[in-house]
Amino acid sequence: MNFRFSADEEAFRDDLRAFLRAEWSGGTGDAAVDSVEEYERERAFEKKLAERGWLTLAWPAAYGGRDATNVMQAIMKEECSYARAPIGGGPGGQATGLVGPAVMAHGTDEQKQRFLPPIAAGDTTWCQGFSEPEAGSDLASVQTRAVLDGDNYIVNGHKVWTSGAEYADWVHMMVRTDPDAPKHKGISYLLVDMKSPGISFRPIEELTGRSGFHETFFDNVAVPKSNLLGEENRGWYVATTTLGFERSGVGRVGAVSRSFDDLRGYLAAASLPDTANARRTAQKLKLAEHRIEIEIGRWLAYRVAWMQDAGLSPTYESSVSKTYTTEVAQRLANTAVNALGQAGGLQFDSYHAPLDGLPAFTYLLTAHWTISAGTNEIQRNIVAQRGLGLPRG
Repeated sequence: MNFRFSADEEAFRDDLRAFLRAEWSGGTGDAAVDSVEEYERERAFEKKLAERGWLTLAWPAAYGGRDATNVMQAIMKEECSYARAPIGGGPGGQATGLVGPAVMAHGTDEQKQRFLPPIAAGDTTWCQGFSEPEAGSDLASVQTRAVLDGDNYIVNGHKVWTSGAEYADWVHMMVRTDPDAPKHKGISYLLVDMKSPGISFRPIEELTGRSGFHETFFDNVAVPKSNLLGEENRGWYVATTTLGFERSGVGRVGAVSRSFDDLRGYLAAASLPDTANARRTAQKLKLAEHRIEIEIGRWLAYRVAWMQDAGLSPTYESSVSKTYTTEVAQRLANTAVNALGQAGGLQFDSYHAPLDGLPAFTYLLTAHWTISAGTNEIQRNIVAQRGLGLPRG
């Protein structure tokens, strides 16, 4: 791997930073959306990215991309997440980072022409219908049922942790089409219009007090057979493609870097009595440790993008990136709330909250990062089996 960015990549980063300073401010670093106002603001911003061709840089030009490298796309995600800005077509870049690549890898020509250009133009948003009450990290246990009836699949079931379901145009989801097959073999992958009759949802209140995730219910929902992505009963292989993109982690790196810079700047400006020199020294040492961790996490994430550009499949490398970066984020969040003292626990609505209450919010937000997108325990299993060649326990 080349650990240097090219002149073109550095110039793009400079242009993107200038754009972000002019076009975006605020944000919480939370990928999920929980209000109409927030949704509309993010959509308007992503349209501006799309107008510049930045929303889907690494996509082929035929589908609205710019034929750029995956490293260039990773730079875009890192800088947007650092600015606490959205990164593409739904929470966490669902459309640009997950659905689009899966459609390009497994879709028919008709599906590519139908779904990819609207994503590249910033015209559609997507949510994810993977997890269920009895199928979290063990996604192959999904029980949401799809039965082929003529030209439609009839879908019935219950999904949880559907990010942004209330505002999404489409959901990409795993369904069981053969209940008698081994659990990995009887799954299919559907692309479903969220406006279809029979879909309902209710918000889930999170630790942060926000409700960006939902429970989603499917009651005799008719889905055209033409919306099957990949082969029937082989949707697990489509899902593993999607999960590999979800776990690459460069967006989390940008968010963690921003939290670090904010904390370091605040502590450097804080007035401490002379008797607090030992505390100041301890804080500097702790921050130095975090800075090293963040840099390691950054290059682990860029390694995934570099491998994709080299035509390699990051089967376990993306799991390494996801595991490491999410745990770094939690450690930094813990350091932040403790370094800020009693005020470190105050959130947005308190006048006395340091850094606008973001450290306390981030502490709660990152609690789920080691669970979502596949628990870190599952990621360690993937690294052990696919990376180290160890047998199943």
